[in-house]
Amino acid sequence: MNAASHLKSLQALEMALRLGSLSAAAGRLGITPAAVGQRVRALELYLGTDLLLRGRSGLQPTPELSMALGDLASAFAALDRVTETLDFQRVTEIHIVADPDWTELWLMPRLARFRAAHPNIRFCINGAGDVPMRLGAPDCRITYGPATGSGEELYRDRLLPVTGPDNLRRMADWDAQMPLEGMPLLHLEAQRDNPDCPGWPEWIDRFGHRRQGTGRGVHYRHARLALEAVRLNVGFLVCGLSLVADDLAQGRIVLPYPVDQNLAAPLPYVLTIAPHATHRPQFARFADWLRAEAAETRQTLGTATPSGAA
Repeated sequence: MNAASHLKSLQALEMALRLGSLSAAAGRLGITPAAVGQRVRALELYLGTDLLLRGRSGLQPTPELSMALGDLASAFAALDRVTETLDFQRVTEIHIVADPDWTELWLMPRLARFRAAHPNIRFCINGAGDVPMRLGAPDCRITYGPATGSGEELYRDRLLPVTGPDNLRRMADWDAQMPLEGMPLLHLEAQRDNPDCPGWPEWIDRFGHRRQGTGRGVHYRHARLALEAVRLNVGFLVCGLSLVADDLAQGRIVLPYPVDQNLAAPLPYVLTIAPHATHRPQFARFADWLRAEAAETRQTLGTATPSGAA
């Protein structure tokens, strides 16, 4: 028996014992149960002894095999570790299409930590990054919308007002009953055009602070552009809390009202993974990291949930 067939026979034997049947081992190895049986039988003929016992509870090792079973399992565990190590050292590309605001304001501030831990993984996000955009479907999409099909919800944002630090002082000298009356309101085009993107009219209808002109003001195509104006104290914007965490932490923007005066976003951010990416180890590592980061965001947003609100 040559080295290659010897290793394949040992692999079939170890997997059949670990999974409890030849059929289960065949499914994992991508061959037929008969082929698994042939590999095990070839090893038995080579060694001149039976290795498996078939019983009601499944396959069991013979006494001869039992003595070597620990070494067999350890050997294949070591091979798995070697394979994983070599695979994660290989340069891999991950191609992502995602909501532009979510990408710049949520993903990019976090991605640097992942990239530092995995320098061999290169990204192309919305057509830009370490590697050129390729033809065909991306590895995953992150969208603001319903979780349909294979899509999985990452988190559902909380929408609340933000402004520049100087505007808090202006509010203190303004109308005590309606402190937003006459203040410059900033909007996103989606808040005007998409009913699933609430903005100032919905927030003021819920919490007050202004009587009229809730739809007046400059409309921006992207939140990242509107937030540049907010940082310069141009006005007040209703924005997702998850998208401004870094700005709030750095003091570039502030919350003019308590954090629990917020609206739940009607729809979540959704991760949809392409079938071709599901079995790639590096992509799985990225997807697990993304889910963990989203879980932290969900926890943070949970503290902003108003009493009695969903």
